[in-house]
Amino acid sequence: MIIAAVAPYMTRMPGAPRPSAPLAQHVPAPHLLHSPVVPLAIVAIAAVAYLLGSIPFGYILVRVFRHQDIRSVGSGNIGATNVIRSGAKGLGAATFLLDVLKGCAAVWLGAMIAAALAPGMEPRNAEALAALCAVIGHMFPVWLKFKGGKGVATGFGVFLISAPWAALSAIGLFFVVLALTRYVALGSMLGAASFPIFAWFLVSGSRPAFFIAAQVAVALLIIVKHHGNIERLIKGTEYKIGAKKPA
Repeated sequence: MIIAAVAPYMTRMPGAPRPSAPLAQHVPAPHLLHSPVVPLAIVAIAAVAYLLGSIPFGYILVRVFRHQDIRSVGSGNIGATNVIRSGAKGLGAATFLLDVLKGCAAVWLGAMIAAALAPGMEPRNAEALAALCAVIGHMFPVWLKFKGGKGVATGFGVFLISAPWAALSAIGLFFVVLALTRYVALGSMLGAASFPIFAWFLVSGSRPAFFIAAQVAVALLIIVKHHGNIERLIKGTEYKIGAKKPA
């Protein structure tokens, strides 16, 4: 029922403003907009993106190369920051890169699935659905009892495909905040919060409502997943990059 309700908003509906000439050739016959393949495409995109996003690279790399459970180290998070904090800087860099790439792959495959199964689906909506599901997969992976990472690297990856200039601007802000404060969490949250704003100004062409809503949803999810960091920032006990560990 949910899929049936969402499906119309994922397509170019009859009565919507007529696309410009270059886009018009991609608009299918009206009967395709209501075809049962649209819900099928939505399910396929969501499933593939979630499964890709749920691959816990930080957990796998530390388990394979250090024979440790990263969840028992530091903050217990499976993301790149905690892997680096555990002393495995190379594995942390690899975790970040792989988390970014799985986000990129999820959005790219989502767009390919939409083009193959439901050409009536708005491409940016397909990318947005894949982006949202990939980030949810990273945060709540079925393989780790739905206890995953905070979605920063994967969030960067998904939007590096669908809104590259906005994603690069957001990670640029992250590095500025990190350089000024040495707080990774603060940089991550401000970078995530800034992304929908950068996207609004830097994304050209169509900006459907679902595309915008998914950006906001991903940003909010990332911020909410940092609730523990927010508490520590308020108390002044949040970890700073380069700070000495207490004896």
